[in-house]
Amino acid sequence: MTESYVQNLFADRIGGKQYGKSTAIYKFAKIKAAKRAALAANHGAEIIDMGVGEPDEMAFPEVVAELHKEARKPENRGYADNGDAVLKEAAARYLERVCGVPGINPETEVIHSIGSKAALSILPAVLINPGDYVLMTTPGYPVFGTHTKYYGGLVHNLPLIQANRFLPDLDSIPADVLSKAKALVINYPNNPTGASATPEFFAKVVEFARRNRIVVIHDAAYAALVFEGKPLSFLATPEAKEVGIELHSTSKSFNMTGWRCGFVTGNELLVKAYGDVKDNSDSGQFLAIQHAAAYCFDHPEMTEKIAAKYSQRMDALVQALRGAGFNASKPKGSFFLYVKAPKAAVKKDGVRVQFKTAEDVSQWLITEKLISTVPWDDAGASLRFSVTFVAKDQAGEKRVLAELGRRLADVRFEF
Repeated sequence: MTESYVQNLFADRIGGKQYGKSTAIYKFAKIKAAKRAALAANHGAEIIDMGVGEPDEMAFPEVVAELHKEARKPENRGYADNGDAVLKEAAARYLERVCGVPGINPETEVIHSIGSKAALSILPAVLINPGDYVLMTTPGYPVFGTHTKYYGGLVHNLPLIQANRFLPDLDSIPADVLSKAKALVINYPNNPTGASATPEFFAKVVEFARRNRIVVIHDAAYAALVFEGKPLSFLATPEAKEVGIELHSTSKSFNMTGWRCGFVTGNELLVKAYGDVKDNSDSGQFLAIQHAAAYCFDHPEMTEKIAAKYSQRMDALVQALRGAGFNASKPKGSFFLYVKAPKAAVKKDGVRVQFKTAEDVSQWLITEKLISTVPWDDAGASLRFSVTFVAKDQAGEKRVLAELGRRLADVRFEF
């Protein structure tokens, strides 16, 4: 068959003339394929899915009711553009009440986002010229870096390792990279490590940004999902608003992943620039969804209930993994548990299976134990477990976690 002329028209940023010809398989596609194969080979069996990266429950009934009420209002039917005052004012109240950040001007320092992913894809257009660097943590969420490369920018990765409490080593950045850097993107509580930042670290980030004239973008998607104390906002750091912005979302904190709503807040000039680019990217999230999100930000007790559930599950998951030999420790927030991947598994019959990568471990766990995890080999072989597995109630949670322990009981892992 003659190759279509369309094949020669793709942009270089997505592969150019070779687009679609790669045989490389994305790791999440491998995981899905392995799960399908495992179920086909074990008819009627249950996959224990510890790889899910989104809440296992629906939004609270009162939030759905709020959406229904707002969707019936004729004044909410049109283009939202950069939003009205309802979500902006709720965001400012939320930042002060929950995150300890007073003085946010809702008119000039807050704009809604169609989820944090959309904001992270738009923001590089605000800052990045060809040859500019962005500093990003690895492992991590790649969207800002992907779009940076689309604009001809470069990404310098900062490994997150346990020895540094999964915080980036800002002193390790080469001078030639630093001189061309425009932005530092951080995310705490962190995906995938579950690590939390400290006020001291955020203070160091502010000083680093001021000294090197770099913008800080803090993806706070998991900020309110904490197991002890109050959520920690980057903007609560003195002078943080002078150097950066923060992204908040209803997806994880309010079980609203599909609703696609959050907000960008902080430095007035950066928020304005984000709004200008966003205005040429979308026509705004449906106002009824924005208003339902505003209701959520005025009712943070919902997040507290969600976090309490995750905390309880995390305690049991840590116990189950420790029983299997993993050096698991409960994080202070998020719904992720990040552990060192084993180098080998020894079965009861003495058969030893060696693993070269975390991906090898993940595939083996799916195939042999019907347990799904997410592997990360970016900064040492590690596995990410999530406590957002499906369970209807506490009895269901106990059953799933007990079954996890049972499936791992006949294996001795070597680390």
